[in-house]
Amino acid sequence: MMHTFLIVPAGMHAGLTSASVGLVHSLDRLGMRVGFFKPISQSYDERGSDLSSEYVRAISAVEAPDPISVDAAREWTSTAHTENLLEEIVSRFQTAAEGMDVMVVEGLHVSHNHAFLNSLNPKLARALNADVILVSNCQDMDAAQLNQHIESAGEPFGGAASANVIGCILNQVKPSELLGPRLDDTEQVNWAYNKIIRQVTCFRKEHLHLLGVIPFRESLTSFRTSDLIRPLEATVLFEGEIDTRRVSETHLCARDISHLPQVYHAGSLVVTPADRSDVIIGCAYAAQKGIQLAGLILTGDLEPNQNVLDFCGSAFETGLPVMAVKTTSFETARNLTAVSPEIPADDVARLQQLVGHIARHIDTGWMENHCSAPQKIRLSPPAFRHLINQKARSNPKRIVLPEGCEPRTLEAAVICHRRKIAEPVLIGSPEEVNSAAKKHGIALPSDIEILDPVLHRARYVSSLYELRKHKGMTPAQAESTLEDNITLATMMLAKGDVDGLVSGAIHSTADTIRPALQLIKKAPSAAGVSSVFFMCLPKQVLVYGDCAVNLDPKAELLADIAIQSAESAVAFGIEPRIAMISYSTLGSGGGADVEKVIEATKLVRERRPDLLVDGPLQYDAASNSGVAKTKAPDSEVAGRATVFVFPDLNTGNTTYKAVQRSANVVSVGPVLQGLRKPVNDLSRGANVDDIVFTIAITSIQAQQAQTV
Repeated sequence: MMHTFLIVPAGMHAGLTSASVGLVHSLDRLGMRVGFFKPISQSYDERGSDLSSEYVRAISAVEAPDPISVDAAREWTSTAHTENLLEEIVSRFQTAAEGMDVMVVEGLHVSHNHAFLNSLNPKLARALNADVILVSNCQDMDAAQLNQHIESAGEPFGGAASANVIGCILNQVKPSELLGPRLDDTEQVNWAYNKIIRQVTCFRKEHLHLLGVIPFRESLTSFRTSDLIRPLEATVLFEGEIDTRRVSETHLCARDISHLPQVYHAGSLVVTPADRSDVIIGCAYAAQKGIQLAGLILTGDLEPNQNVLDFCGSAFETGLPVMAVKTTSFETARNLTAVSPEIPADDVARLQQLVGHIARHIDTGWMENHCSAPQKIRLSPPAFRHLINQKARSNPKRIVLPEGCEPRTLEAAVICHRRKIAEPVLIGSPEEVNSAAKKHGIALPSDIEILDPVLHRARYVSSLYELRKHKGMTPAQAESTLEDNITLATMMLAKGDVDGLVSGAIHSTADTIRPALQLIKKAPSAAGVSSVFFMCLPKQVLVYGDCAVNLDPKAELLADIAIQSAESAVAFGIEPRIAMISYSTLGSGGGADVEKVIEATKLVRERRPDLLVDGPLQYDAASNSGVAKTKAPDSEVAGRATVFVFPDLNTGNTTYKAVQRSANVVSVGPVLQGLRKPVNDLSRGANVDDIVFTIAITSIQAQQAQTV
């Protein structure tokens, strides 16, 4: 039976949309078929689309329908046709809810401009037969005030103690007398949660559950520098990294430059008159030092000195965005305070951070029990990521990161350390690692492990010599070879001093894999080393192999790649249905390449009769049920494959990149398989999240290696 939740605000500025979208994300990553529905739009992006629906589409595969416009809703209610409006809403809702396990309906927030909307939420709850979840920001209430606040918000729905109102989310919560002085970590949030349960009477009643305490995070309010162009009517002089840099603080600079060094830090937006050449040069110097300022805004409708701009040109090329506005510095500062706090629909990175933050603090276990959730029928990308994090956290492993000074790797290491996904070991001079972290605004925990390679190389010289002396290596050559941090890290793994290795953010795949093949070597059961990518398509996660290692594997190795890829799928919660990809579907074409796939498919069936495999299959026949009915109607794999095994590196690498870039799909990998111990390579274009997931996957592989 489908469950419907209507999310409604308990007062002003509750963060209704963020709570609704966060709940969609929470339920989606549990594997439920979750739909989203906004009955009447109250917030629009620059294209006139509903922001709530755009947010959901951006972070999930949910096909959120367009809501009714405010003007159309007003017309219905002004002619005393509220019931017709509700009927239209129910009709649209039922269409959106078809095939869903649960529906999240975002109710209507309090509106002074459209007062007719303020009485509709209770009617929506009745019309949709929905359970009500209240959202409140708590403000500065004590226990008695919060209790009264929740009770009052529940009254239009039959009371907070009624069966209609099932829960409450406290959103954008800041420290207070009730909640304590800090809400920086999970332990403090849990303490506040338990205190509320004890002191706020309504949460001790049978029907009302406190679904989450979502702490306010300043970092989640940081907009991109490019988001300022339109509201400030700014002219971009130097674009730089305007679409990726974010504003954490704004500094209006009008004083002597001797007072300004403290404003030059990562995330700082510097606002100054265009004739302040000293401030401009100061920003350029900060940029040359590697400090990632959010941007520089030149005010006053003045032309900045061209000689100064030319002088600073090389600094601006490091990525510093520079814009000019016609308003004065004071007017510009005032305009900045008026910039909309709403997240632009195309700012997917910030949106994902926000919904991830909310999802982590919602009691999804209670929600799952309440829904009597059916068995998962698919593994969505959020569910896949959740599964990875959960497995990694169950037994975090020591993962060595030889690129210890690389900023993305540093940030990923901090995230993994904080979330207890792994125990990262950074290789690099402590002085250089700390300097790199400071330059990029990364706060390194005091207990994160930094290993100075100069102090540790000597202990591995004799071991490396013993492993490679048959190839003519001398002790002196072994000592020299260990000056390469990837080789040093690989030796640490070979000797069991760490459990896994992740590299490749600034090195080639060969740089990462070659030492592993020489020193770790392949597992006894594997015919060779191969790789898979986990492709996070909108509706499910697929496995692609091999797209990174083997140039043109023979049938024997191709069969082994298929078996390894299936085992990798199982390890990460994906039911393997293996499609052996070719330009031919079940004999529709011929040639040596097709024969190789036919032979490999036969070998897989002989070695692993428990696996579901078919081939050769063209990609469309393997992935599309409609095509499969025509091309391979009797195949148990065609149209529903989850593991795609490509016949050669050219086909696999081209396909994964085409899917990744054309469909804006997140791909995790390459994940190496077939080694005795886990080593994984990164794409040099990997972002921080990619590295985090690769570290988590490596940690899980290390867990599994212990059980073999």
